[in-house]
Amino acid sequence: MARSTPTDRPQETPGDTARRLIRASDRATLATALSGAEAWPYASLVMIALDHAAQPVLLLSDLADHTKNLKADARASLLIDGTAGLDEPLTGARVSLQGRIVPVEDSALLARYVARHPSASLYAGFTDFRLYRMEVTRAHLVAGFGRIHWIEGADLLFDAAPHAALTAAEAEIVAHMNEDHADAVDLYATRLLGRDGTGWRMTGIDPEGVDLRRAGAGARLDFSDWEEKAASDAQAARAALVRLVKRARTA
Repeated sequence: MARSTPTDRPQETPGDTARRLIRASDRATLATALSGAEAWPYASLVMIALDHAAQPVLLLSDLADHTKNLKADARASLLIDGTAGLDEPLTGARVSLQGRIVPVEDSALLARYVARHPSASLYAGFTDFRLYRMEVTRAHLVAGFGRIHWIEGADLLFDAAPHAALTAAEAEIVAHMNEDHADAVDLYATRLLGRDGTGWRMTGIDPEGVDLRRAGAGARLDFSDWEEKAASDAQAARAALVRLVKRARTA
């Protein structure tokens, strides 16, 4: 099946590259300091979602060692690895985020997390599970040999404030696309992203793109890849989605 070709990204900044990788990821390695006098480094696998600014969101159990560590010292690092499937992994992109991971009470963020990780619905309501968000201070991007950058948080994160209307409309847009335009969602995945199968679902939409999922597989449709501007509200998002499905049908 033919696949449309996304536009080149010659003007992309290191912050844009790192944010693109973060938005496409659903898991990370969490590094915390073991609570206690010696404070040994401790790494663990966690599943993540993102808020609209691209700050990672985690759903953690109070019983987990990494949660106990964060309660003693909220400073942490998240390694997000984009090298899967490469013959030479060291040529691929990865980014280490540094910041503080703190509890947050936000029903919309929790819904965003559960949409990205449906199995989390089984325990999201348990009293010993809490939502956390990383307040990103800076990031270290390695995008291949010789492409290494330290990035300040302000240069990494997306300013979502001017796009608050889209944040408010996200749940409605996602439900509408999945219930009434499932064929379009499949076309985004198969024609534009070159993914296999049908039954793809939209799990989220932010100003920079759309998150898709089918069974255990995730996919990211970045608006900028297809010459679309950041969507500021529901009307702009719907217009972009219509243009993209037309493009997919002619792919």
